[in-house]
Amino acid sequence: MIEQFKADVANGLSATPKSLLSKYFYDEIGDKLFVQIMHMPEYYLTDAEMEIFEHQADKLATLLAPTTGTFDLIELGAGDGTKTVHLLKELQKHREFCYKPIDISSHALASLKDFLQSELPDLKVETQQGDYFEVLKGIADNGNPKAILFLGSNMGNMLDHNAKRFLSSLDNAMNAEDKLLLGLDLKKKREVVLPAYNDAAGITKAFNLNLLTRINNELGGNFDVDSFEHAPEYNEEEGVAKSYIRSKVDQEVRIDSLGESYYFEKGERIHMEISRKYNEEILNAILGDTSLVLQEVIKDSKNLFADFILTKQST
Repeated sequence: MIEQFKADVANGLSATPKSLLSKYFYDEIGDKLFVQIMHMPEYYLTDAEMEIFEHQADKLATLLAPTTGTFDLIELGAGDGTKTVHLLKELQKHREFCYKPIDISSHALASLKDFLQSELPDLKVETQQGDYFEVLKGIADNGNPKAILFLGSNMGNMLDHNAKRFLSSLDNAMNAEDKLLLGLDLKKKREVVLPAYNDAAGITKAFNLNLLTRINNELGGNFDVDSFEHAPEYNEEEGVAKSYIRSKVDQEVRIDSLGESYYFEKGERIHMEISRKYNEEILNAILGDTSLVLQEVIKDSKNLFADFILTKQST
């Protein structure tokens, strides 16, 4: 892990323009800050999708479950399960199924399993640790009908060409009539989107700048974190939010484990994260040549967020 971290930091800071990968936000401090972000008043995404799962779980269950027989309900990056539990409770009333959460973190899976044991003691749960697609291949090979969940607008953190590859890989792991639920943030006005990435309390700022602290601690960097600022932007026409950190001064940063120094001009930015916003037109363009067809769009009451239900067609 540390060698990959070093390689990715070296590649990102040597590039023009400079960038760092958002997956490295999530150390112990970053995890705690992200939990705070999800509870910020400006961060509408979590509450909007939670509303869908709380109030329309019956509709989701009907759309996702096959008409007869048992099936696998697979969740990619299941998190704490607080949204999914509403769907699980609804499905358990009517159907026989196995819930299979996939996550790279064994700690996250253990916590989720404990939570579900207390909430739904009769639920059949098979946690799967590892890379999404390695695990999915094994699940696909068992031949059971399946529904896959990918919530929280996580696909929005991918550039469009990466999202195309992601959906193509999912398509290859699915059989005809399998279902996919994509939770995606909807394209909307700047005044709604931008505060979600630039909250008044400065939590998102701390979350982004913490990656510099992590580089200092783990890779021997000497970033002066106070000499950088959080600088998000949102292109309303494209529907793309981007997070940057920007150097306040001309400065040089040394990273001992890389044996390299990196120069920053005043105003120079490091790209940290993208957050794509969707509508049906954008999603259909990204689906491209896959066999996945949009079946239904379920929105929250304020039309901020949507769960898109797709079905794999037979080829």
